Amino acid sequence: MPRSFVGAAFAFAFASLTWVHVEGQRWVVSRTADGRPDLEGVWENNSATPLERPRQLADKPRLSDEELASFQRRAATLFGPDAEATFGDALYLTLLADTRPTGLGATGSYSQNWLPDRYFEHRTSLIVDPADGKLPPPTPAGARIRAAALGRFGRVGASAQDLSLQDRCIHYGFPDLFAAYMAVYRIVQTPEYVAIQMEKIHDARIIPLDGRPHVASAMRNYMGDSRGKWEGDTLVVETTNFHPKGNPMGGYSTLSDENLRLVERFRRVADDTLEYTFTVDNPTMWTKPWTAVINWKRSRGELHEYACHEGNYSLPGMLSAARAEEARK
Repeated sequence: MPRSFVGAAFAFAFASLTWVHVEGQRWVVSRTADGRPDLEGVWENNSATPLERPRQLADKPRLSDEELASFQRRAATLFGPDAEATFGDALYLTLLADTRPTGLGATGSYSQNWLPDRYFEHRTSLIVDPADGKLPPPTPAGARIRAAALGRFGRVGASAQDLSLQDRCIHYGFPDLFAAYMAVYRIVQTPEYVAIQMEKIHDARIIPLDGRPHVASAMRNYMGDSRGKWEGDTLVVETTNFHPKGNPMGGYSTLSDENLRLVERFRRVADDTLEYTFTVDNPTMWTKPWTAVINWKRSRGELHEYACHEGNYSLPGMLSAARAEEARK
């Protein structure tokens, strides 16, 4: 092989890599054929960090190394395979309260054995703006919407239509803040599109990167209308046009409504870590925008069948139990 060809090939290969310092080491950012950072693969959100900074840690944005190690040791003991399954922020708050896991309440739940291990970080909240790690004050309308949504939480209602879109296996919503409960995502990218598939209900977002404008405001979808672009090595996605009966923010739907303008940023920061940043701009809900950061970790497995079907075959049982409970009152 001619030496000039070898040199050119080496120069091309070297140009497709970027060296990044990660904790004292040089990490190579792999790139696609068109020179963009490679975001492809299967990623998971198993972070134990709560959305908001707990009151016990109000003046502590970061844990010390000793405090972090203590959290990890106690979690390994408290949340062993036979413990009650503990979801979302409840795991972190249970550790802070130094109490036993209670699962889903009086009826219990399955065991922790069926959930992936959670990982702990030095930071004490996912929210990075405001700097206190707390949600900003809601607007008067936002406070009413949240109160009404919380009042409906866990209530079956009179018909299947009263249940949430998650219970009806129609749509889960994003950003998905319910860590470690099938919080798995597959990313596929081309020069023209990025696709993000969620394990829950297999929602799939197809995001164009060609600069096209958003669709007309009258056209609204459960997953909104997403448009992406690259800003340096960061993929930036803006989503608008959420449906008024949709479910933005998934299980945390008390945080937003159809007026949400969501800006997401995806950035590779290590071979096994994708930094996912999102900003919630929702003037009917919040007095100012707020931003959170979640570190997605590379999955050791693949997406699996969610086995949740539109309509949900368990709804007749849920509704009949609700009617029986009402009859006893």
